[in-house]
Amino acid sequence: MADTSVLITVTGPDRPGVSSVLFAALTRHGVDLVDVEQVVIRGRLTLGALVTAHHDPEQLQEAVEQAMASISMQVQTSLGADPSVRHSTHVVVVTGRPISARAFGSIAQALADAGANIDAIRRVADYPVTGLELMVSPVPGHGSEEYPPGTLRTRLVEVARSAGVDVAVERAGLARRSKRLIVFDVDSTLVQGEVIEMLAARAGAEDEVRAVTEAAMAGELDFAESLRRRVAVLAGLPESVLADVAAELELTPGARTTIRTLKRLGFRCGVVSGGFTRVISGLVEELGLDFCAANELEVVDGRLTGKVVGEIVDRPGKAVALRRFADTYGVPLEQCVAVGDGANDIDMLATAGLGIAFNAKPALREVADTALSHPFLDVVLFVLGITRDEVERADAAEGLLRRVPL
Repeated sequence: MADTSVLITVTGPDRPGVSSVLFAALTRHGVDLVDVEQVVIRGRLTLGALVTAHHDPEQLQEAVEQAMASISMQVQTSLGADPSVRHSTHVVVVTGRPISARAFGSIAQALADAGANIDAIRRVADYPVTGLELMVSPVPGHGSEEYPPGTLRTRLVEVARSAGVDVAVERAGLARRSKRLIVFDVDSTLVQGEVIEMLAARAGAEDEVRAVTEAAMAGELDFAESLRRRVAVLAGLPESVLADVAAELELTPGARTTIRTLKRLGFRCGVVSGGFTRVISGLVEELGLDFCAANELEVVDGRLTGKVVGEIVDRPGKAVALRRFADTYGVPLEQCVAVGDGANDIDMLATAGLGIAFNAKPALREVADTALSHPFLDVVLFVLGITRDEVERADAAEGLLRRVPL
């Protein structure tokens, strides 16, 4: 008698001993195990086993049904099941506050329309956002395996935006799990607000400087020229304002958690900023960052001159800095992550293996690998495949676990 593939699906309340009863019955029939999967959702077990039966498959089916009935579990068997294994090619992470059934349904429909099948779903976060990770593979004959890089994300982004959720799409496999260096922009990314505007407020020119900053971040104005114009209004301010503003910096919610978690995993973490070294140096030390690149303000006789000295860390300069730090730590660019919010971050995000736009201007959102619109930096962790449960278990072990009411 020819071998027969048999798919066995057991469902019911989760409790110890279900697997042992099932496999005791399978053992008596001398089957070979091809695959097994199990999931427990709120105490409800679904256990699937694909086996190869060398003898009477109907007799095996009857024996399994009797064994499962003895422990009050339901079972379904399918003879002649397809033994082939589907390999997921992409990972889709959906985040929202909340993720409505309508929103998730829209994403699922968009995947189906693109010829992609959802192979598995797991929750990666319940705080500060809901995060769901979907493993996706192409359906043979639908052409999705031939999509150029970025096509699947492009199809999903528009649907996600109209549904009020964010979506991140990456290739599945080792490349996703091999990231080793991350660089953050500072203003409106690692910290809230813009440092140059905080300094300009001391000179009574905050509104003027804010207008120039917004134009530069939107890509409407050359960053280097905009920086010179903004710094010029600081001329004459006492050097002490740098320390004053540094003391007022407020981290973006989730920033400490993000840095702490990534450093536990061995990431090299740092900042590349169009801001000023003297203002953010304390932050670099406080967070234990590995590297920093920023602009230098000229100070003469204890006062700001309104000039920047040395090379300006502008749009191309940020990419150069990323390459330099990656080379210093021996990390290939494909294993680097860059997070930013403005047009001056475009080259840096394009250089990194994964570019994440964080509450970003349209100019950056359009070119980034993924765009996040929630005001919590730790959502970056979920995009990288790190779950909230893993983060909180590690924090609890160090006595750092806490959830701030939102």
